[in-house]
Amino acid sequence: MAADGDGDDATAPAELDRGTHREEEEEVAAKPLLSPPPAPEAPESLEELDRRYAPYARRDAYGPMGRGPLGAVETARLAVAAAVLLPLRVVAGVLVLVAYYLVCRVCTLWVEEERDGGEGEGYARLEGWRRDVIVRCGRALTRAMLFVFGFYWIREHDRRVADAEDEDLGKSEYLERPGAIVSNHVSHLDILYHMSSSLPSFVAKRSVARLPLVGIISKCIGCIFVQRESKTSDFKGVSGAVTERIQRAHQQKNAPMMLLFPEGTTTNGDYLLPFKTGAFLARAPVQPVILRYPYTRFSPAWDSMSGARHVFLLLCQFANYLEVVHLPVYYPSEQEKDDPKLYANNVRKLMAKEGNLILSDLGLAEKRVYHAALNGNSLPRALHQKDD
Repeated sequence: MAADGDGDDATAPAELDRGTHREEEEEVAAKPLLSPPPAPEAPESLEELDRRYAPYARRDAYGPMGRGPLGAVETARLAVAAAVLLPLRVVAGVLVLVAYYLVCRVCTLWVEEERDGGEGEGYARLEGWRRDVIVRCGRALTRAMLFVFGFYWIREHDRRVADAEDEDLGKSEYLERPGAIVSNHVSHLDILYHMSSSLPSFVAKRSVARLPLVGIISKCIGCIFVQRESKTSDFKGVSGAVTERIQRAHQQKNAPMMLLFPEGTTTNGDYLLPFKTGAFLARAPVQPVILRYPYTRFSPAWDSMSGARHVFLLLCQFANYLEVVHLPVYYPSEQEKDDPKLYANNVRKLMAKEGNLILSDLGLAEKRVYHAALNGNSLPRALHQKDD
């Protein structure tokens, strides 16, 4: 009996162990060996992308990136323009460029270049008749270039004349010369217009100074050449060079003003992006200018297509249009002088109000995400989120 009792006690743990194993096996069988990956998010439609990145969306006949479907009539029109109008404009544009190159070459004979605080290869500091010829010929020939590109008429609205009640506030203040032109940025054509209007200086990559024809022209108009990767001890950065040049233009009548696009990138012309503060660090007055490009078929705005395709379609359009609004010179208050960000935001709000532009918080990072999405490339979703 005792033996039988010991056998029962010995088998009980074994049966319990087998029962536990069966339960574990059933539990494992009920669970998948590997959890399935989360279902991929459906890509956003073109309409959703255009709503999310509205400042960069094209709404002309050629669609996103200039690759939209075209009707038979538009295709035939484009083919005729490419065969007839395009070569004529290319030849005429090259002739205008060569003419200004020759003018700059003559005006810089026996003139030494100067380095602008270590920023690149410097510029030719021209005075007297040389500067006068550069400015007069530059304005005339860049206007001729715009004419070649189909801008036969440019509508300009000049609001720079101070109101009578403003004159009573202190005439001496309104005699101060602005140090910079601040403009919304819509197209690479913006620079051509500003050159035809006042021939200001602007910031360019150091490589531009070495380009055929264009290099000497950029030096003559006093561009600031920068090389962002430079680590030399005399490199003071774009901001410092721009600030110094703005102050010089503000204080010296014959010094060229700086042209700056504080948005930092182009839009479709209906929006105004946040302003960077570089144009407002010098504490000097600025000249706000608003550019708009009305269109019916192709929009001259350079927002979401390659440069080559944009130039091709632009030159194939018989007539292009540009409207310009020159606002009164903006004189910063003492508070704005001490706070460049406040100064920049107030000028931005004024330009948006006067130009009927929509304020947007997007920037260059979102533009790159939008372009990548249009090209079918995937980027980390974190890039879609706007940093606070």
